[in-house]
Amino acid sequence: MTQAWVVLSRPDRRDVSAPTEDQLAAALADVYGGNGSATLKFGYDDGLMYQVEVGQDGALRYEEWSDRDCEIALATPRHMSCKQEVALQIWKWLAQRQVAKIRSQAWASGD
Repeated sequence: MTQAWVVLSRPDRRDVSAPTEDQLAAALADVYGGNGSATLKFGYDDGLMYQVEVGQDGALRYEEWSDRDCEIALATPRHMSCKQEVALQIWKWLAQRQVAKIRSQAWASGD
């Protein structure tokens, strides 16, 4: 059976499996406070992976991959700048596997 997973890579580069909403909010507080970037990844053991990286300037980068090893990009990376609250909502959607809601946001395509 395919297992889903969610991993938060904090600004200090430590990974947190199945992060809570409080852990997501704390990581974003660190990022928006000027402490690097953080990435939330959601995927399946045998396939697709999605990730949203948040930088300290509020820059988000959304990517879709064929697998955990990032071998084949399934779409052009998408970008936006946003406030901390919006970044938290997008991360919560990713943790809840609501990829369609993430895709429907006002992203800019391209690298």
